[in-house]
Amino acid sequence: MTASVNQLSEQDLSLTASAQEKMQELAGQVEENIEGVRVFASPGGCSGVNFGMTFTDQLTDEDNVREYEGFKLIVDSGTLQYLKGVEIDFVADDGQDARFVFNNLQPMGGGCGTCGSNTGGGCG
Repeated sequence: MTASVNQLSEQDLSLTASAQEKMQELAGQVEENIEGVRVFASPGGCSGVNFGMTFTDQLTDEDNVREYEGFKLIVDSGTLQYLKGVEIDFVADDGQDARFVFNNLQPMGGGCGTCGSNTGGGCG
């Protein structure tokens, strides 16, 4: 039985070219059969919510999907409410500090520059 998923738009959640390239590269290195890259939210941090990403082999009826070359970006409806209008970027500083960064997050209280804050902190 296949899950019925909604399509993500560029206005919902976007990826910069460098984030797309890195996710495509990472997805190509995974040996298991995966559906795509899942962006998720978990409670905690200064902003009240932390964001992360993982590979997933499952889709649910709550998922929103956007297809890119070489991978799918997957976000469940509960997480998407926090990510509307967010841009995910990949930054690498001299190869020492490479991370995905969530830009344009809406303030949710707090905000000390960690992953998931409205100041665009990075997720390593």
